Amino acid sequence: MNDPISSAKKALHLVIYGHVQGVFYRQSMLEEAELLGVAGWVRNRPDRTVEAMVQGDAGAVDAIVRWAQRGPAMASVERVDVTPGTGNYSGFEIR
Repeated sequence: MNDPISSAKKALHLVIYGHVQGVFYRQSMLEEAELLGVAGWVRNRPDRTVEAMVQGDAGAVDAIVRWAQRGPAMASVERVDVTPGTGNYSGFEIR
C-alpha cells in the first residue's frame, strides 16, 4: 500500500555544468533549498561540475531544478543533467 505522504515526494540527482565552482553555487543552492523546504546535498566534483541530490514535494523539487539551471548571479550554467534520485534526507547540506 502506498503512503500518500511519501508518494508526494520527489527525488532527483543533478549534475550542473558550466562555470559553477568558485561562484558561491553550493552556498546559494543551500539557501534556495532551505527557502523551498527541499532536502538533500550539494558538492563540487573534481571535473569542475557541481552535483546535487534534491528531495521534497514535487513542486519544490521542480523549483530548485529551475533555479539550478540559472544558479547564482556569478555562475554561468551550460546545462543540468537530471536523473531520478534516491535517499531519505531530513535537511540540506554542503558536502
